[in-house]
Amino acid sequence: MQRFPQQPPYGTVVFDCDSTLSSIEGVEYLAGAHLQEVEALTQRAMDGLVPVEAVFGARLELVQPSAAEVDRAGRAYVETAVPHGPELCAGLRALGKQVWILSGGLRPAVLHLARVLGIDEQDVYAVGVEFDAQGQYAGFDTESPMARSGGKLEMLQRLSPRAAEPIALVGDGITDLEAAPACGRFIAFGGVERREAVLEAADARCEAPDLAALLGLLTTAAEREELSSLTGHEPLLRAAASFL
Repeated sequence: MQRFPQQPPYGTVVFDCDSTLSSIEGVEYLAGAHLQEVEALTQRAMDGLVPVEAVFGARLELVQPSAAEVDRAGRAYVETAVPHGPELCAGLRALGKQVWILSGGLRPAVLHLARVLGIDEQDVYAVGVEFDAQGQYAGFDTESPMARSGGKLEMLQRLSPRAAEPIALVGDGITDLEAAPACGRFIAFGGVERREAVLEAADARCEAPDLAALLGLLTTAAEREELSSLTGHEPLLRAAASFL
């Protein structure tokens, strides 16, 4: 069946985390001496050369992140957040939209950033990780759809009953593009990493390293006018103006 992308307005806006809301890849941040090998595995998966499940567990086995290290990655997500994320999420919520995170990152780390963005924990879908009594790495949730190719599509289809339609999805990788059939619009974010195949196939693209640039792709002119009448959204609107 042919898919027909939808223009705004949207009821639910879903963001990837790594290289979209934050400028880092969480597992790579923790890779230490294994960085080069982990980067290569990540790149192959995000470019669609190998399925995610072929590299997900392998990366974690190399890194063996402890609870303290995963917490450190969460703080790094916040420190390297792409500009205007909190303002954009606040603006979208003020317009009555649901805002979610759908990520192949480790859930305890992603939750750090979600809290700064004002996104409820129940609206964060990421990969659970396990630790032993000493806080050492003991595995990950192998049943999580976020740890395999096609998982974001599967998750969005599973969550569709609680989503306000239509859905807009913003992400940088092939796993995000795979989820496009469940969305009204897939926006490729190239402000951190440029993945040409994803940018070419997306319904729309944002190549600015600033999340304010997404406002014009996620809202109508009438919604932006409504936002201008509400208190507290002037910084977002000013930042977005140069991209409209």
